[in-house]
Amino acid sequence: MGDAPTGREPDDALGAVLRLLRAAVPARGRALVAIDGIGGSGKSTFAADLARRVDDRPVVVLHADDFLHPSATRHARGRLSPEGFWLDAYDYPALTAGALEPLRRGGDGLYRTHALDHAADRRVRPDPVRAPDDALVLVEGTFLHRDELVGFWDFSVYLDVALAEGSRRLGLRDGVDPRPGHGPLRRYTEAQRLYFAAASPWERASVVVDTTDVRHPRVVEPTAVAALR
Repeated sequence: MGDAPTGREPDDALGAVLRLLRAAVPARGRALVAIDGIGGSGKSTFAADLARRVDDRPVVVLHADDFLHPSATRHARGRLSPEGFWLDAYDYPALTAGALEPLRRGGDGLYRTHALDHAADRRVRPDPVRAPDDALVLVEGTFLHRDELVGFWDFSVYLDVALAEGSRRLGLRDGVDPRPGHGPLRRYTEAQRLYFAAASPWERASVVVDTTDVRHPRVVEPTAVAALR
């Protein structure tokens, strides 16, 4: 990957993002790219699709949910607490020290893929693995433009979808009440509002992609995001 694409990218949102990414990120050395968005915005799918489009350098994909705290910490303020999700869900020291610091430009490339055994619900410290020197590292997850993380990214994407639509998708996926202000999803939607107030992630992102139509995402201006409508 260099300052110009090796060939013409398809004229879709993924192609547009890849063109911007190639223009922003040097071909040599590792680069950290955030794929941020609310639950149900399509982060893991977008990251996987973007990874498949990159054919000129190695790609590493990390999932922020693999750096969650165990449930006792996540739910210390109550299982339905929005503040608990915003403040206590993720183990940021494990994510930054175990993955982002070694993977950023100038790091030694020895990183840990996760810090939580989801099945056992306990912290783990796996053996580090080495990333290729020129790896493009895609990190997908929510809250990635918060103050503790925003300085790590060489490029970042914010996937935009209305909270009601994100909740509908999560409800269908998880079999819970899909209304954003009700049941377990209230914890997540209200935590996202806290994130919006603290970070305005669409303003910090390199590019914003509207994923309301999951089959036809489109690049939009930061002023057009659902949170501002």
